Formats: sequence, structure tokens, C-alpha cells
Amino acid sequence: QVHLVESGGGLAQAGGSLRLSCAASVSDRAFSKFAMGWLRQAPGKDREFVATITWGGVIYYSDSVKGRFTISRDNSQSTVSLQMSSLKPEDTAVYSCAAARQLYTYGGSGPDDYEYWGQGTQVTVSS
Repeated sequence: QVHLVESGGGLAQAGGSLRLSCAASVSDRAFSKFAMGWLRQAPGKDREFVATITWGGVIYYSDSVKGRFTISRDNSQSTVSLQMSSLKPEDTAVYSCAAARQLYTYGGSGPDDYEYWGQGTQVTVSS
């Protein structure tokens, strides 16, 4: 069992930045075997892929955040982060980190790829 806990959400103005972090309750060795993703869900909408970083460090972004968001991981700390810049009101959502042993969709873009989920953290961007 892997417990994931996100932190760093909050309120930002359009054009601003926020940094999300996610800590996993497993050893660094176990953590390094997971692909880690960030997904988000806005009210009334389906869960949406944001970014993935694989066990080998390969990174994927959705087109909507490419060039604005940066995903990174620190295996020694069992953490994954999402640096969000140039925020837009449409980035408003609950952001969740998730862990997957295998990726069955390209870049881990499918929510069903992920076995473990954090509780989510709210990000609100005002115009």
C-alpha cells in the first residue's frame, strides 16, 4: 500500500505561480519503481491528465500545460513536485498525485493507469 499526500495548493492570481508537492509513504527504493503522475479535476468535468514522470525520468505533459508546468521527482525523498507558472483561471481544479507500476496509456495519460492516489489539493486561479 502506498499513501500519497499532496501539499502546496491554494489561491493564485492569473499569471502567478504555485508549487505542489506529493510525498509517498514508501522507501526511496520502492518509490523509484513507480511512475508518478499529476491529474486534476475541475467541478463538473472529468479527471484530466496533467503530467507524468516515469521511473526512468521520462516526462510527459498535456498540451494544456506544456511550457508552463514542470514535473520533477526526488527519489531520495520519495517525493514528486509540480511547479506551475503562468497560471490561468482554467487551471483551477483539485490536483491529485498518483502512482503507477505500469503505464498502459501513452505517457500515463489515462487515470486508470494509476493504482494509488492522494487526497488532492485545491488550486484556484483568479482572473
